[in-house]
Order: sequence, then C-alpha cells, then structure tokens
Amino acid sequence: MDEVYQKLREHLDRLPAGFPATPSGVELRILRRLFQPEEAELALQLGLKLETAEAIAARAGLDPVQAAERLRAMARKGLIFSIETPGRPAVFMAAQFVIGIWEYHVNDLDPELIRDMEEYIPALARSAFGTLPQLRTVPVGRSLHAGLEVMAYEQAEELVRGQERFAVAPCICRREHRIKGAGCDRLMEACLIFGWGAEYYVRNGLGRFIGLEETLAILKTAEEQGLVIQPSNCREIVNICLCCGDCCQILKHLKSLPQPGRLAASAFIATLEESRCTACGTCGERCPMEAVGLREGRIALDPDRCIGCGLCVSTCPGEALRLVRRPPETVPPLPQDMREAFALRAMRRQQQRERFGP
Repeated sequence: MDEVYQKLREHLDRLPAGFPATPSGVELRILRRLFQPEEAELALQLGLKLETAEAIAARAGLDPVQAAERLRAMARKGLIFSIETPGRPAVFMAAQFVIGIWEYHVNDLDPELIRDMEEYIPALARSAFGTLPQLRTVPVGRSLHAGLEVMAYEQAEELVRGQERFAVAPCICRREHRIKGAGCDRLMEACLIFGWGAEYYVRNGLGRFIGLEETLAILKTAEEQGLVIQPSNCREIVNICLCCGDCCQILKHLKSLPQPGRLAASAFIATLEESRCTACGTCGERCPMEAVGLREGRIALDPDRCIGCGLCVSTCPGEALRLVRRPPETVPPLPQDMREAFALRAMRRQQQRERFGP
C-alpha cells in the first residue's frame, strides 16, 4: 500500500506543477486521505492528455466497463479531470495537485486534511508557485488610465466577455481559513471557471453555473473588497481566482519573499508621484504585498514588492499612484493556452532540477 502512494507521489511530481517529497512524508498522508489504493493505481495510468476509458483500461489491464465506472467515480471525487458530453465517449486526464486536486476538494475539507496541507504548503510552494507561475496578476479595471496601452488578455472584463460558459465556486483558501477560525470575511464565491472546467465543476457539485452579468458583478465586488485578480497564466484562460492577502496561499507565499514583484507574473507596476500624495494611507490598506504605505508620515513605494494588481491605484484620492508597463525583458513569457503553459512550466522545472537538484 505504501508503495502505490509513493509511486503516485512521483507521478504527480512529474506533472508541471510538481508534488515534491518531504522529510516528514506529509505528502503521502495527504494522498492516503484522498485516494483509495485502487484509485491510486489507476491514477498512475493518466497523463495530461485526454483519453477514453477504453484506452486507459487497455494500458491498466482492466475491463473497459469497470475502468469507465472507476474513472467517473474518481472524477466525482476530484481526483482526476473529465469531460463528459452527452452523445460522446467520456474522456479523462490527470489532475495536477494544485491547481487541481486540492481545489476540487473545496466542499469536503476537514481539520485533519487542512492541518496536513498547512504543513505541506511551504514545500509545495517551491515547485507549484515557482518557475513559471500558474496564475498571473491583471489590474483591477479602475486602475487602468486612458493613456495606458492594455491588451485584451490583460483586462479581466475582456477576458470574461470572451467566454461562453461560466461557473463560480467557493474559494478554497478562504474556506480553509474559516474552518480554522481565521482569515477574512471577503467574498466566498470567488473562483470563476470557464468552458469545460465550468462543466466539470457543476457536474461534480463544486460550483454553479452563472451568466455573464453575474460574472461581471462578481468582478466588481472583488475590486470593491480589494481582491487581487489572478487569471490563468496564459492568453486563453480557464479560470480567474479573486484572491486576498489574508487567505490566498499564493499571495501569502509571495508576501513572505523579499522581492515578490520580481517573481509575480505581471505586466504592470505602480509608480508614485509624491507631489500629488495626501498621505491618507488608503493605498497601504489595499496593498496585499506591503509594497506601498505610510513610512514616518509619508507614503513610500517599494517597486520590488509590487505585483501590479492596481488596488492602490483605483482608490487613491489624489491620483498620486499610477500603473505603468514593466520593461519587456522583466515580464515572463505568456503562453497562448494551457497546453503551452504546461509544456513551458515542465521545461522550466526540468532546468531547475538540472541546476539545483530535486
């Protein structure tokens, strides 16, 4: 039994987001909580290519009907991803641990699983949140001034208007913190999912379908509450996370670093015109990275901590803060779609392993 979970750990670690080992073995405890041994065995047969149950069954040495039933059950449990369209054979693929399996368990968290994840997140962050980030930061709408050239894939509203199917789900980070009696009281339904992902979330009871207008209303609420807009780190997005510095594990990890702005995937950075500043301190209350705020009665801005979210800009009464484009050479490449993002992230992780070791 231990061997199959070790194999599954290695299998998940070969996926682009990674699933590294730790001295304590907490990652194996997490897998045992989520996967039955036979589910772990079958998960070893799935990669990041959508396949029919028949193809997976042939590789696993299982009866196709039995394999199809087991794969559907695993999809319902949030252990793998599936597309199940009426009139067509269902297809299945592996889910990365983050963003993926962990988020798919938003509705069945318990204190023990949360405790193990809290222990594991520092190790996981080094692979899942490093190299090429899975999410990027786009500015809130009111922070974009008329003279700033902005592409459609850099604007949340335009990204949303380009979708055809919408769903919303609870934020696993805020739910996790509330179960612990911590965190904040910001918007709970704050994960927006699109396309086949929306179908998966609703089919498996993780979220609900919504329309374009409600999606736009959620974005507006997010800006009012000071949430950071983080879509998929590619031009053709599959989701948007609306994140707070109190609960979001990605933002908390970035905030713990000395120069988070240098690691965030963002095309923008804030600048300060001191002559316009009224030293009201609103920007410091909104900034999730402590990049800007009052220092000895004056506003100071640390560009190395700025992730370009625009939350300080949108509520600055003196218009002392503005967003500008980062120098092109400092902006990470933006893949076209998730397939290209997977490939690029896997290549970056391999280069990192060759340079620094596992």
